[in-house]
Amino acid sequence: MIVPETLIRTAVQDDDAALAELDRTTWSTLHAVLPAPEPGEPFFDARHLPGDYLVAVRGGVVVGYVRVVPPTPLAATAHVRQIQGLAVAGSARGGGVARALLRAAMVRARAEGAVRMTLRVLGHNAPARALYASEGFAVEGVLPGEMFLDGAYVDDVLMGRSLRD
Repeated sequence: MIVPETLIRTAVQDDDAALAELDRTTWSTLHAVLPAPEPGEPFFDARHLPGDYLVAVRGGVVVGYVRVVPPTPLAATAHVRQIQGLAVAGSARGGGVARALLRAAMVRARAEGAVRMTLRVLGHNAPARALYASEGFAVEGVLPGEMFLDGAYVDDVLMGRSLRD
C-alpha cells in the first residue's frame, strides 16, 4: 500500500466542515474535556480562528489538525506557544501525522519568535504522552484528579519544552 505524502498547511475557512467532521469522529474522553461536538456545529468561531490551526492533508483530504496559540493574552507569556488540541483521523493513525503536525507546530512557533512550547494532556492518554515525550516534552506538573470524565477522576498533566534546541 502506498501512503500519500502528508502536506501540513495553515487552516482556511473552507476547512470548517472537514475539521468539524474530524472533531466529531475523533472525539473521546481519552483526550477531550468538553462535550462531544454536535452535528452541524461550525468548527471555527470567534475564539478558534483558522489561522490558529495547522492541518494535515493526505490525498486531498484533511486527516488531522493541531491548534497552536499563545497561552494567555499577557505580554509576559508572548514568548510561549501552547498546543490546545491535536486530532488525527482514525484512517491516518500510526502513519506519522501527529508527529508531523507537532513538528510543524514547533517550526511555526519558532518562526513567530516563541522560545517555549507547552501543552496539557490527560493522564490516561498514554499514546499522546509518549508522542510528546519522544519530541522532547517533559512533565512539568500534574494536577491530580483535576478532571472528572466518564465517572472517574483523571490527572491533568502539564508538559513543556524549550524551542531553543
